Amino acid sequence: MGKRDDLIAQYADDLKNKCGMTPDMDLLTKVTIGCGPAIYDADASTVAATQEGEIETVKNNYLIKKLGLKDGPELDAAIDSVIDTYGRSERNKYRAVVYYMLCKHFGKEAVYG
Repeated sequence: MGKRDDLIAQYADDLKNKCGMTPDMDLLTKVTIGCGPAIYDADASTVAATQEGEIETVKNNYLIKKLGLKDGPELDAAIDSVIDTYGRSERNKYRAVVYYMLCKHFGKEAVYG
């Protein structure tokens, strides 16, 4: 297995054990690939949920640009909900896992079709 496969396995483990979800491995793989080289960078691979700028980045670059959603309070509420599910005290919130949960939350799996 390559580095990306190892990371996908780690993300699946987080979804199962930290978020209580059974991951759709095909979708998780596509979301991970969609994150590009960021998954290999220690800083970029995680979401700093306590930094307002980071939440804005997730909202603008992922929810609005990638998933094609309209800006509104429901986007912030969804991000908040995902962070709660992942666990606010969880130090490493992987970007691919956060994006996967947001994709599922909004039912936008077709974006990765």
